[in-house]
This record gives sequence, C-alpha cells and structure tokens, in this order.
Amino acid sequence: MPPFAAPPPIQVENTESTIFRQVWPLLVAFALLRLAFWLTAFPNPDEAYYWLWGQHLDWSYYDHPPLQAWIQALFTAALGRSQFTLRLPNLLTNALFFFTNYRICRYLYGQQAKTAFWLVVALILASPLYFVFLALAWHDHLLVTLTLMAGYQFVRFADRYVADGSGESKRLYATGLLLGLAGLSKYNAVFVLAGLGAAIAFHPQLRKLLSDRRLYLSLGLAAIAFVPVLVWNVLNDWQSFQYYVSRSVDAGTATGLHLKPFEPVGFWLFSVLLLSPITVGLIFQILQGAIAAYRRYVLPILSPSWCNRCSFSDSEKPESLAAANTNQVNSSLYGWVALWVFVVPTVSLSLIALFSTALYYWNIMAYPLLFPLLPPLLLRKQAGTPRLRQCFWLGQGYGLLLASLVVFHYSVLPLSALLSQEATVDADTRMLYGWEQVAAAVQPQVEDLGAGFLATTDYRSASALAYVLNQPAVFALSDRRDQFDIWAARTDLSGQSALLLWDDWHPLTSKMRSHFASFGPVQTVTVTRLGVLIKRYYFSRVSVSAKISISSGLALPCTVSTEQSA
Repeated sequence: MPPFAAPPPIQVENTESTIFRQVWPLLVAFALLRLAFWLTAFPNPDEAYYWLWGQHLDWSYYDHPPLQAWIQALFTAALGRSQFTLRLPNLLTNALFFFTNYRICRYLYGQQAKTAFWLVVALILASPLYFVFLALAWHDHLLVTLTLMAGYQFVRFADRYVADGSGESKRLYATGLLLGLAGLSKYNAVFVLAGLGAAIAFHPQLRKLLSDRRLYLSLGLAAIAFVPVLVWNVLNDWQSFQYYVSRSVDAGTATGLHLKPFEPVGFWLFSVLLLSPITVGLIFQILQGAIAAYRRYVLPILSPSWCNRCSFSDSEKPESLAAANTNQVNSSLYGWVALWVFVVPTVSLSLIALFSTALYYWNIMAYPLLFPLLPPLLLRKQAGTPRLRQCFWLGQGYGLLLASLVVFHYSVLPLSALLSQEATVDADTRMLYGWEQVAAAVQPQVEDLGAGFLATTDYRSASALAYVLNQPAVFALSDRRDQFDIWAARTDLSGQSALLLWDDWHPLTSKMRSHFASFGPVQTVTVTRLGVLIKRYYFSRVSVSAKISISSGLALPCTVSTEQSA
C-alpha cells in the first residue's frame, strides 16, 4: 500500500466525447446565465463598496485586504467605469481557476484528464456557492483561485519531495507567494495555510520539511506579500485586525462567552444547501474512504494512507486502466492535502460558530481541492455507480434551477418583493434596484450643490450612489464603523451644504436630524419593477452645523458593529 492512494486513472465505458456531449448543454446554459448576470445585474452594494476602495488607493482597508481594490483601480483607470469593467477581473480569475482544475486533472488522471475535467466543471458550476461567488466582484474569486493554485503547487512539490527527498523548490516558493497573494485578498486564507501546515505536520515524510529552510523561505514570501496589510494597520491603530477579533471571536460577548450550539448547525445547513447536497454527498463518500483508511493504516503504523474507495477488488476494476501515470497517481499526496485543507477551515469555523458567528461562505476556500477527487465515484464500474450518476444529473438540475432563480432575483425582480413589500425583507437584494432612477433624480441637485458633498445613511447606499454617479467623494453617516469612517477622519466639512440620501432600511432618525442646521424639502424616488413595488429612496438638501465635523461621524457614535459585510 503506498503512503497515500489518490483516485485511480479513469477508463470506463464513458469516453471523453460521450461525457462532453452529455454535459455541454448544461455548461452552455450555466455560461449564458453567468454572462446575463455579469452584464445586467447592477453591482451588489459590496461590489460597489470595493470598487470605491479602488478610487481611494491605500495600503489596505478596514474591512478587507487591498488586492481586490487595487485590481479595480487598475481596470477602471484603463477601461473606465462600467459593469463590464467591474466584473472583467472575475472573467480572468474564472479562466485561471478552471485552467488550474484542468492541470490538476491532467496530473491525477493522465490520458483521462478531459473526461474528469468536464465532470469537475459541471460539478463546480452546479454549486450555487461557486456560481454566485465566482461571479461577484468581491474578494472571494481571488481567494478561491489563488488558494487552489497554491494547493496544486504544494502537491506537486510534496509528491516529488516524498519520492526523492528534495522536491522542486520553485513549487514550494510558488506556494508561499500564492498564499501571500490569497492573504492579500481575504484574511481567511490563513485557514488554507493552517491546512497545509497540518498536512505537513501529520505526514511522517513531509514532517521533515519542518527542518528545511526552504519552508521558511516560502513562508517569508507569503509574509512579504502581506506587508501592505501590516503597514496599513500600523498606520491606523490596528483597526482592521480589531474589527475581525470583535466580529469573529467576541462579537456579542460583552458579558462573556456564551455557547451557541445551533450556530454550527446553521453554518453546516447553509453550507450543504449552497455547496449542493449532491456534491456534499459525493464528498461524504470521499471522507468515508479517508476515515476507513485512517483506521486501517494510520492508527496501526502512524502513516497516512488513503483508500478513497479506490482499492478495487478484481470484480470492481474498470475493464482497463490507463498505463500512463498509474504509479504517479496512486502515490500522489493530492487527496491527503485536499483533506486537510478541507478539515482545518471547516472545523475551525464550526468552533467559531459555537461562540460567535461564522457565515457559510467564509469556508469557500475549503472545497475546491476536493472537486477533482469526485469523477471516479461517477465513472468507475461498481455497484451503486448508476445511482450516483442519477444523483449527478439531479445535482445539475438543482444547480441550474438555483442559478436561474439567482439571475432573475438579481437582474429582473427580487423574488422576495412578490411576497412582501416591507423594505427590510431581503433588503440587500432590493438595494440592487432603482439606482438609475436615483441618479436621474439627484443629478440636477448635485450640479446645484457646488462645493457641497454627498452623503447617505449606510455604507451600501453610499457605495451604490458613488458608483452610479461615478463620484468617489460620497460619505456614509451611520453607527456602523466601516471604511467611510477612515476616509471621514481625514475630512472636515463643518458648515457645508450636502445632499443627503436615505431609505426605509436605514432611515433618517431624529438623532441624525439633530446634527443638521437646516433641511430642505424631502423628495421621494419610488422603485418598481413589472408593477411590483421594490423600495423607496428619499433625499434632501441639508446644511451641516458649523460645530459638527464629519470626522466625528457627525457626532454619531462609531461603535464596532457585528453586522456582516462580505
């Protein structure tokens, strides 16, 4: 038994051309839905928020590291502001993400790579989690792509290292650099780093790396990539790190830690539904194989082995196995690494959920390495495989249905508006609608405003207003601390006139009103689609009291809120 058994080469009755003919209509449908979303859906409030960061270049930012903002700044400067430009980086990272999956399939399956690859693509696109988060111009498309690339590079290094005791140094250094860039995209890349660390620590042959200076040079490259975040935090009193401590560790625990046993259940439930129940079922079979291998091989000899249900009996073997790559595939550490990159983030976030909050998409980087392990479950000749294939098609239908609903929900009409006209019901999605109407209504007021400024009552509406007007100088006046407070601290607008926008989700309270010297008439923009009321926006000309500085948040308390942004 090799130290780790990865999936076997695939050679079954389903040829590459047959698989492609079966899945290509679905792939085209998913591609058209993605294109429709990219070109028609107004930027999600957080997409506009991160675009706005790019118009205020800095070392880093309050909510997240800076890579997404830097990329938005580069693309906007080169191509101008548009929805196409906003999401063009996603198109590039999607291409890189799927190309990396193809390279993984080539490495694992040799001549059968294309057969496996088309199944992997279909499984990923049918996952609502990845359909949405690879489409949104958030930080996640960068995080997922960079961590997948890092995992692949590390596997290539680890396999050679175990085989000859040396390995290709360039792949280890590439792993460090890619992880550093992932950390420059989103902080939860640290969980992937921890997963790779566990894969090293618990493997008797990889453990020797702990005394290899190349490992620490690789970590040094990751740290260098992360330097801008450290610089920003030093200059801003470590505010970003403080925000994440309060958000993920002690949020809502002013009176001490409180056990919340149902939070992990919600985390797991949403993860299953959004990853796709069918995909989760396939992953569960992979994990069953891992547990069986652990009990059979690891416990007795403390050596990681993996059967992954791939130790076929004679009656289960495919009719012929590809001779090429057989030895390499069967001895690869790919599954070992993928397992730890899945287990460490999932367990960590489940534990965080016990005491605080963990959102399902924070674990988005834990699953991509698992997808290339799934094709053998669908293609091998074994009892139960036809049922799994039926489940595969059921999963494709599930994903296509949800993808269609998502595109309709974001681009045509919020489905929630059919059920309720309350502004606070699915308020995030309602925020996508009506900004062209708002821009048309406020543009004459903006032109008359002269040296005044624009402000709203929440970071979401401030970001959307800035985007639709292509006007970066917009302020958010709210109790929620965010990047707008960092910018406001550098500005004194006492005594100036302003155009203030608000909505029913974040209304203009009497406390806010008290900080303005005068108020003009309130105008209303009513947003409807297909005759259905979605929401209302309100705006008015105001003047700021001479004694009030916007750097103090208009005298509003700037407490750290546990309200989540992406």
